[in-house]
Parts: sequence; structure tokens; C-alpha cells
Amino acid sequence: PKRELIRVVRNAENEIKLDKTSKAPGRGAYLCPNSGCLERAFKTRALERALEHKVDDTVWAQLKEELSGIDG
Repeated sequence: PKRELIRVVRNAENEIKLDKTSKAPGRGAYLCPNSGCLERAFKTRALERALEHKVDDTVWAQLKEELSGIDG
């Protein structure tokens, strides 16, 4: 279900971050709430395709750190 997923959003300033409210404006993509999903998205570049923007390594590291606090 969509409510169980974590939204990643690219806003108008091309900043990419986790959207904990699932209501932030911008282009969004959904991941399951575990670090394995983020790793798969990194390896296949699925998140970059969904957000239509390159995701820098520093952003990947930041997303991984933020997701580890949510990881269940």
C-alpha cells in the first residue's frame, strides 16, 4: 500500500530528499521503507529515471542515512 512506502522528492530547486509527509511539491518516487530498496534503486538507477534527474553520490549517502532511521 502507498501509505507504507517512503516518498523521495525532487523539488523546483532540484534538491532531492525524503518526503516524510508525502505531500511536498515536486516530482516524486516511492520506495519501500528499507535500505535494500534504496540499494536496488541505486544499482539500477531507477530513482534517477523516476525523478528525471541525476542523483549525486552525496545525496545517495544522505538518503541512505535518513532511511536507516526509518528502516524497519
